[in-house]
Amino acid sequence: MKNFLIFNGQSLRDFGVYISGLNTYNAPSRDVDSVSVPGRNGTLTMDNGRYNNISVTYPAFICNNYDARVEGLRNFLLSQSGFKRLEDTYHPEEFRLARWAGEFTADTLDALIAGQFDLTFDCYPQRFLKDGEKQIEFTTNGNINNPYLQTALPLIRAYGTGSFSIGGISVAISSALTYTDIDCELQECYKDSLATNRNAYVTLTNGEFPKLSPGANAITLSGISKLIITPRFWIL
Repeated sequence: MKNFLIFNGQSLRDFGVYISGLNTYNAPSRDVDSVSVPGRNGTLTMDNGRYNNISVTYPAFICNNYDARVEGLRNFLLSQSGFKRLEDTYHPEEFRLARWAGEFTADTLDALIAGQFDLTFDCYPQRFLKDGEKQIEFTTNGNINNPYLQTALPLIRAYGTGSFSIGGISVAISSALTYTDIDCELQECYKDSLATNRNAYVTLTNGEFPKLSPGANAITLSGISKLIITPRFWIL
């Protein structure tokens, strides 16, 4: 099977583009500051509690009708701005958030019938699991299990007013337009979109948004009629 990419919902196979995934198994570096202290041997390191972006390069090729297809590919890539969803067939259970990193230089073969080139993307460090996009519903107390080693920052939809807790972190909602969306990664509360801001009606314990630590996370509801949690599990 020939492997291919899907970027922002567009299969690059539609441009006749196929890839090699040799560089897709690399891991990002941890964000650490190194400090040299006079009179002290070695280096003091300060861990910033995060990972750096990673550059992912796919060796790619077009086997035929290169001249016309590469023009369509180039114009598509140039039309994309910001970070978009990136999937490849080497890792069918995962996706990245990525932006096309820029230059496009191709080696053409056989009088523009075929060509090969690199596609390089600047990617967030996370490899998100498609399994983490499945919504989990709670109408009573329960547990949600994070089977991975990385702490996930879920998207939560809470119906009604009252309070709930996830893993010991409590959230109180004093007013709701049917439901309130709580994005624990963006650290914003809203209804449907950021344009309908609801931060003023949500109180967080110590200002901390809920998170899903590895293992079991207890869910408790008080007054809230229903929680729908999209866990956003990820790995490195």
